[in-house]
Amino acid sequence: MLKFILTGYIENSLCQAEYDKLEDGTFSGRIPFCEGVIAFGKTLRECEDGLRSILEDWVLLGLKLGHKLPVLGEYDLRLRKGSLHMFVELNRFAVVSPWVGICSLTIE
Repeated sequence: MLKFILTGYIENSLCQAEYDKLEDGTFSGRIPFCEGVIAFGKTLRECEDGLRSILEDWVLLGLKLGHKLPVLGEYDLRLRKGSLHMFVELNRFAVVSPWVGICSLTIE
């Protein structure tokens, strides 16, 4: 398990991504258990980068809106007393974690 839970969650998700080469030579990528996370690119690398960006946004928005994100092995972003606590208020959230203390991020 990685020391940084969000990084671990993203990396674990990307390891399970599925890519297809389309008829026009471009690529599509998706993460099956993350509904709506799909990307397209002219090259496989462009598609991978796009998928990472969309996944990051999907996770942050899901946390902000209180969605139940899927558990990925050791990576569980659900709110639980005593482990990872997240406080969401307007466009700002703070993460209180036993690994890193308190950090905050503004979502625009």
